[in-house]
Amino acid sequence: MVQQRGPWLVHDSTKVYENPWISVSEHPVTRPDGKPGVYGVVNFANLAMAILPVFEDGTIMMVGQHRFPQDRYSWEIPEGGGPLDEDPLASARRELKEETGLTAGHWQEILRMDLSNSVTDEAAIGYIATGLVQGEAEPEGTEDLQTRRIAFRDALEDVSKGVISDALTVAMLLRAYYMAVEGELDPALANAMLGR
Repeated sequence: MVQQRGPWLVHDSTKVYENPWISVSEHPVTRPDGKPGVYGVVNFANLAMAILPVFEDGTIMMVGQHRFPQDRYSWEIPEGGGPLDEDPLASARRELKEETGLTAGHWQEILRMDLSNSVTDEAAIGYIATGLVQGEAEPEGTEDLQTRRIAFRDALEDVSKGVISDALTVAMLLRAYYMAVEGELDPALANAMLGR
């Protein structure tokens, strides 16, 4: 049965690969220009989570790990995935605790974004976490993590230099900077983040 997806006609859908995190589907299509084509989509089993843990002094917690697809080390804010049918905040709380050992007394959603929306359906949600209390980290078996606490402004500088290139980290830091400058965060916290 042919389905209309915007200007695309989708003639069929076949799952060609699947693992616990992703599946890949292939779709014979009629393109918007009327010619035949094939569209491949990577479907994600989880909603991406990004957490910006901000301490009262304006420092943030970063997580370092080797990223298999790029075969390089990456410094990022705590990130992970949560099942699509789970409350995103519950997933974010779990990810923060697993990766850093931190728990937070206050959570504020600051970002929703689509990641690589030309070939994937991966969506992300991001939170600022404050009122932080340090505990013991509980990383998963796939994670070999380091943590470091750095000034928010230093992280922004690393973004501008290309040292930090993870998309969610870049987006979250820039969004938090905008919120701090525009008065959308607690004034004391914003001043600490901005080094005022």
